[in-house]
Amino acid sequence: MRDTLTEILLGLRLEGVEYGRCLLRAPWAVATSAQPAAHFHFVAQGGCWLRTETTEWTYLNAGDAVLFPRGASHVMASSQDVPAVDKATLARRPVSENIYLVNSESKEGDIEPDVLFCGAMHFNLDPLHPLIAMMPDMMRASDLAKRDPSVPALLEAMEREISLDRIGACGILARLADVLAASIIRAWIECACSDDSSGWIAAVRCPQLGKVLAAIHTQPERDWSVAELADVMGLRAQALTISSAGC
Repeated sequence: MRDTLTEILLGLRLEGVEYGRCLLRAPWAVATSAQPAAHFHFVAQGGCWLRTETTEWTYLNAGDAVLFPRGASHVMASSQDVPAVDKATLARRPVSENIYLVNSESKEGDIEPDVLFCGAMHFNLDPLHPLIAMMPDMMRASDLAKRDPSVPALLEAMEREISLDRIGACGILARLADVLAASIIRAWIECACSDDSSGWIAAVRCPQLGKVLAAIHTQPERDWSVAELADVMGLRAQALTISSAGC
């Protein structure tokens, strides 16, 4: 039987807003401002440096992927000393409805570009949802790969799609990015929350409160009444049983 936390996770959905395949030739540096949408980056070729407002520079190798679940601002660069430009100012060429191609300016004979696949996504949960609030500003796929064997498999699939450059690759990459982001979140929850015995996680795992939280997350559009939630918890049934026994 599934526990309540599993039920809530099964209802977690990611909806892609836009995706971009970026070919960036050194020297380059791109700043992404804070936004409501989650941000995702996959390094397909080459490598780059990454820094956030709360972390020092860290290097991402080809095959690395990072997720910013709350859209925290960050900078990615070929070198730490390159002045960053706003990502929104980069020229882009549409590939399909929500997929674009970004090429940095280059001269003939330039070195091979660093290739990144980036995405912006929305959760089907409110940004103030406790699960979203508990997540770190940044999740790195390589840190969670040991927890979920599907993570490295998805990374390998994304690498193949980009290296083969087949027709429709961007569309397949967008779908893989959605699945990978969800897998990263699942691996983080299994790793970080498995022993949590306080706060929201504890409430979810409470046999009675958990049923209520699961019901609300399963049907968030429903105007739940106190009586209906009591039925979910089984309180009204218990009350009737006690009342009948008293008679």
